[in-house]
Amino acid sequence: MPQDMTKTIGLIAGMGYLPMAVADEARRQGYRVFAVGLEPVVNEALRDYVDEFTTVNVAKLGALIKTLKGAGLTEAIMAGKVPKSLLYKNMAMPDMRTVSFMLKLKNHNDDSILNALVEEFASEGITMLNITDFTSGMITPAGLLTKKGLSKEEQKDIDFGFPLAKEMGRLDIGQTIVVKGRAVMAVEAIEGTDMAILRGGELAVSGAVVIKTSKPAQDKRFDYPAVGLDTIAAMKTAKARVLGLEAGNTLIVQKDAVIKDAQAAGISIIGVKY
Repeated sequence: MPQDMTKTIGLIAGMGYLPMAVADEARRQGYRVFAVGLEPVVNEALRDYVDEFTTVNVAKLGALIKTLKGAGLTEAIMAGKVPKSLLYKNMAMPDMRTVSFMLKLKNHNDDSILNALVEEFASEGITMLNITDFTSGMITPAGLLTKKGLSKEEQKDIDFGFPLAKEMGRLDIGQTIVVKGRAVMAVEAIEGTDMAILRGGELAVSGAVVIKTSKPAQDKRFDYPAVGLDTIAAMKTAKARVLGLEAGNTLIVQKDAVIKDAQAAGISIIGVKY
């Protein structure tokens, strides 16, 4: 992390509250924050958390790079999910930089896209920083985080599911699985965590265990595993009972509110050292 704490840092912001939390921490560390929100997914409330705010359509890579360079930025952070399903929906017409970028990709796996994106920014003199430099207060600790503990069967599901979730991460499929009775109900793919929880909940009917882990070789610059209030909302709808998170390698955004909401709903959250 740079030592010049008067420097302006770029924030490339996707959906959710995570970009706001990262902006808060960056400003606490003495940075000015120049945020570029990715339309149509960015939360416009982000403008109240940063020093400067503008938006660029997610399909306009050339415009994004031009905006960052125009602000004189040499370092930036990526925060907030950008659903890969946008690739398969009707977006705004991509610019030529985006078309060229997509044609160079060997596949459309998350790691392929994001590693190539980091290289694209580096070629323009923009270095992507580790998001963990700005999320220390959100790291999942080991142990039970809620008052209600796990049953023996739920603990068995945790023990069963964690190795599978790590393997899904190694294969770059997803970071989340839903299990019940030591059987896999759903594996996160392109739809994202919340939709995987809802799909798994339909099959489990009730009492499912949701497990989220980092990838075995997790890049801290992007796609760092995180949960938040939306995760708990999806679990409530799915009548899921336990959220198992990899301790030390996952984030809980708005941690206090998440734990309070989970406890009110009878959901247990546990940080598992794996």
